[in-house]
Amino acid sequence: MTASLLSILMMVCWAVCAAALATYVYSIAREITYVTLADGRKTERKIPLVFRLLLPFVSNFTKIVSSERFTASRNAAQAMLVSGGVDGLITAKEFLALKFLVPIVFGTAWCLLMFLLSSMMPESVFAENTIPFMAVGVCFSYFYPLSWLRNTKKMRHLSIMKSLPFVLDLLTLSVEAGMDFMSALRRNCERANPDALNEELLRMSYEVQMGTPRRIALRNMADRVGQSDLTGVVHALVQADELGVSIGSILRIQSEQLRSRRFDRAEKLASEAPVKMLGPLMLCIFPAVFIILLGPIIMQSAGGVF
Repeated sequence: MTASLLSILMMVCWAVCAAALATYVYSIAREITYVTLADGRKTERKIPLVFRLLLPFVSNFTKIVSSERFTASRNAAQAMLVSGGVDGLITAKEFLALKFLVPIVFGTAWCLLMFLLSSMMPESVFAENTIPFMAVGVCFSYFYPLSWLRNTKKMRHLSIMKSLPFVLDLLTLSVEAGMDFMSALRRNCERANPDALNEELLRMSYEVQMGTPRRIALRNMADRVGQSDLTGVVHALVQADELGVSIGSILRIQSEQLRSRRFDRAEKLASEAPVKMLGPLMLCIFPAVFIILLGPIIMQSAGGVF
C-alpha cells in the first residue's frame, strides 16, 4: 500500500510540474512585443520562443559576459543586433548570456531525451547512436542563437535591398517637384508601411530633427545598417551635399543603378538554378527513372539466368 501510494504521489507531482511548465510556456508564447518607431507608430517584433523562455534567467550570467574578455564579442553582437533591427528587444549582454543558456538547458534536455529513448528502446537507432545524437543536439543548440541572428540580419538587408529603389523613385519625384529632401523623406515615411527601410529613414529623420547634421545622420544610418546598396546611396548623397550637386539627379542615378543591380542579381540566380537543380535530379529523380525503365529488363534477365 505504501509503495502504491508513493508512486501515485510521484505521478501527481510530475503532473503538477508538467502543468506548471506548460502554463509558463503558453503564457510566454502568447506575449506580443511591440517596438515604438520614431514617429510614434508601433510595429510587432518577435524573437524566438526559446529566447523568451530563457530571458528571465540571463541575469545569472551577467557578471560572466560583462568581463573584459567578452568585450569584442559584445561589440560584435551589438553591431549585429542593431543591423538586424532587434536591438530594442535584446541587448548584447543578454544575447551572449543566451549563447551559454541555450546549450546548457536545451542541450541537457536533448541528452536526457536521447538517454530515455535509448533505455526504452534498446534495439532502436537511438540506442545504437546515442552519443552522436547527443553531440548533434548540443552543437545545434550552441550555434542556434548566432545562426538566428545572422539570418535575421540577412532577411532585413534583403528587405532593404528590395524596397530601396522604389523609395528612391518617390524621393526623386518629390524633390524634382520642388520639395526639400528632408520634407520629401518625412512625407514618404509617414505614408509608407513601417518596413525595415522605413524604420531606418525615420530614425535618421528624427536625428536630424534633434539637431544632428544631415551628413552625420546619413553616415550613422549607413554604419548602423551595414547594407551595401544603402551605403552606396548614402555616400552619393553625402558627396552631393558636400559638392553642391543637385540631389534630384543623384537620386535618379542611384535608383537606375540599383535597378540594374537587381536585374544582374536576378540573372545570376537564374543562371545558378540549373546547377543547383542538378544535385536533387541526380540523387532523387534519376534513380527512380532508372529503376522504372531498367527494372523490368533486369528482372527478366535475372529470371532467364536462374
